[in-house]
Amino acid sequence: MNEHALSVLAVDDEPPALEDLARILRASARVSEVETAASGQEAILKASQLNYDAIFLDVRMPELDGLKLARVLRAFTRPPALVFVSAFDTSAVATFEVRALDFLMKPVTQQRVDEALDRVSASVAASDEAHARGDHPDAVEHVRSDEVIAVSNVRDRSVRLLSRRSVLYAMAYGDYLRVFADSGRYLMRGTLTDIERRFGDHGFMRVHRQYVVNLRRVVEVRPFANGTALVVVENGGTVPVARRHVAALRRHLRP
Repeated sequence: MNEHALSVLAVDDEPPALEDLARILRASARVSEVETAASGQEAILKASQLNYDAIFLDVRMPELDGLKLARVLRAFTRPPALVFVSAFDTSAVATFEVRALDFLMKPVTQQRVDEALDRVSASVAASDEAHARGDHPDAVEHVRSDEVIAVSNVRDRSVRLLSRRSVLYAMAYGDYLRVFADSGRYLMRGTLTDIERRFGDHGFMRVHRQYVVNLRRVVEVRPFANGTALVVVENGGTVPVARRHVAALRRHLRP
């Protein structure tokens, strides 16, 4: 991991929230410099003058909100890492469409800010290595953003990021998905088709009208006489396989 101290811009149109965020950022040993902006327009001006490692930005701001600001910043030659801050978890999924590294719920805490800064440091290190190899930055950003899923922790209603590889399977649950991962069960807005589209190239496969499974976490397939099957994942959980998906599943799991 790149250990160089980070330069950060904090953006929020509410002065108390901005001051609080800047104070917490300055308390981190990872950060060397923190500047602030009270609007999206001011943030663009400052970001065009200084190459920040990361920008912590509020989602809901007048005129130029956080999502619109993020799209502008993504067009920079070397875009900063983006960490969104919001009092509303309904914006979480949209923020990851603009390749956010993290999503913090207000009021922010030192622990969550430090976790986000850990992600920023890892992101900066990966970007530096990619540039040293001559990789195209867009390719690096796409891979990085595609490694996480934003989910809701039902117990405390917090938004959490799960690594793609930690997910065992997902189940349709009304207008949501129930996501089963190494660390527990979560909810996320979306459909199984969304999961297939994002992670199909990484081993996620539809095996039933209600289930998508991470084939890289499957340890056993149990066929039944009626043509259906059951897959067992690493934590012992089981997922049903519909008859019409059995043949494709066998092809994907064939050595």
